[in-house]
Amino acid sequence: MKKLIGAITALVTPFTENGKVDIAALRKLVRFQIESGISGLVPCGSTGEAATLSEEEYQLVISTVVKEVKGKVPVVAGAGSNDTVKAIKNSKIAKKAGADMLLHVTPYYNKPTPAGLLAHFKTIANAVDMPIILYNVPGRTGSNITAATTLDIAKKVDHVIGVKEASGNINQMMEIVKGAPSHFSILSGDDALTLPLIAVGGQGIISVVANETPKEFSDMVNFALNGNFEKAKNLHYKLLDLMNVNFIESNPIPVKTALALMGKIKEVYRLPLTKISDKNKEVVANVLKEGGWL
Repeated sequence: MKKLIGAITALVTPFTENGKVDIAALRKLVRFQIESGISGLVPCGSTGEAATLSEEEYQLVISTVVKEVKGKVPVVAGAGSNDTVKAIKNSKIAKKAGADMLLHVTPYYNKPTPAGLLAHFKTIANAVDMPIILYNVPGRTGSNITAATTLDIAKKVDHVIGVKEASGNINQMMEIVKGAPSHFSILSGDDALTLPLIAVGGQGIISVVANETPKEFSDMVNFALNGNFEKAKNLHYKLLDLMNVNFIESNPIPVKTALALMGKIKEVYRLPLTKISDKNKEVVANVLKEGGWL
């Protein structure tokens, strides 16, 4: 089973002015990512507004990405749910659509125990023969997968090959790095912690900022993975303001604003997300201009 390494983009889902999935814009985004050297793509995650997609749209987005990628990089489909049965259903749709791997967020709202988490991921793995990346994002789910629980799942569930760690807790991440099996990837879920995590043994990032700057982000990660931390550090600080401004409002509002300013997508969201404030739009635009991206 291939280990997931590098800069992987958590793709936005572009919409047309009338709110439909913008397939033409999605294809262009995928080509932009591939041509810029990105190591993988994650359609239908939280950055992709997956919670607002119908089953038909969910399959359409994944299959469109798969067709455009043409096997050049792994496609890791977001498939998580706080209902294990629904998570399995999503996983089967993603598999049918051609995804290579699955990203499964911790069940949100219901706050399962460690035993419940293990049972959840084991049940999914038994039902769908695909590699699975865990996704720990307590700021959104209200539940943290501890390092001990992550490692327990990694050792007991064969198909689980990594974790997207967005707890923001570098100590927790280091505990996972320290105890992880050799096949297991520890990927940052926070853009600004990518370089620190790689420095202590992590394998990469599932990134929001890479939507806008895939080449710079990919270069930063590759420099770090190859031990060239001076060049990686320079790119880290070049990207830092953009990393921060991407969370000036709830993700993916700022990143879609930036991509719209760059002419890559329409500035369209699905409720309950709405357009960025005029004040914050100006902040995003200024950061893009200062970085030479606009």
